[in-house]
Amino acid sequence: MRRLPPLGMLRAFEAAARHLSFKRAALELAVTPTAISHQIGRLEENLGVALFERRARRVVMSPAGRALFPVLRDGLDAFADAVDGLRARKARRYVTLSATTAFTAKWLVPRAASFRVAYPDLDLRLHASDEPVDLAAGTVDAAIRYGRGIYPGLHSEELIVDRFAPICSPRLGLSEPAALGRATLIHFDWKLNDPDTPVWRRWFAAAGLHAVDPEIGLTFSDESHAIQAAIAGHGVALLSLILVSDELASGALVQPFGPVLPGYRYHLVYRGNHRDSGQVTLVRDWIRSLI
Repeated sequence: MRRLPPLGMLRAFEAAARHLSFKRAALELAVTPTAISHQIGRLEENLGVALFERRARRVVMSPAGRALFPVLRDGLDAFADAVDGLRARKARRYVTLSATTAFTAKWLVPRAASFRVAYPDLDLRLHASDEPVDLAAGTVDAAIRYGRGIYPGLHSEELIVDRFAPICSPRLGLSEPAALGRATLIHFDWKLNDPDTPVWRRWFAAAGLHAVDPEIGLTFSDESHAIQAAIAGHGVALLSLILVSDELASGALVQPFGPVLPGYRYHLVYRGNHRDSGQVTLVRDWIRSLI
């Protein structure tokens, strides 16, 4: 437990020591010189030492005052810097964008630094959730939703049309669809009951292959984990070309063959009263500049 004198006494002493004047300290703290003298007297009584030597027309710090002053000055400076930092943080503008966990991790996060470069006076806050966020609650400004594009009561702008293809590590050395018979298929839970979902069963039908069971292999509950498994060389996954675009560009993953299946669409959605919001417009323009 800290045993400190009251802050008012310490502030009075620090100002008087800095100015070497009770009068100028009083002007700074908007009190009277008598009040400064009274606070310092109480501080000296509290500490049991004299902090100033009172001389004609001026004051001089005592050895005890000279020892206390720099420590107290630096502490109050640090306190002021911390308070100023909090005030500046509160004053900054920000925009909160929600998206699925996979899209946030694989597409938004790697590009988030470019938002700060483009808009240094606006902070981007990312909210990752596979459950659609309630925009009416006001906790987020906009959301990127993945689906057919029907979002009643919300404004919707199409951003990206997704496509899916077999993706794997180049270490597997796959070059033709028939090679899938000796590879492990990687699946993930779509959490959708939709006949148009791009899954292995539909891909094999499109490719005209019937010798491989499209249901066997490794299954993950999260799409991001399926991507990591493919990078690690554990098998072949039917993945979004949007979400693995960075890995395809770097060579960590390859698309050894087709066909390519159509996926769903990414839309930017927001409430009606945000239609002309400058922050939402900047987010939309930023995303479109990266597509």
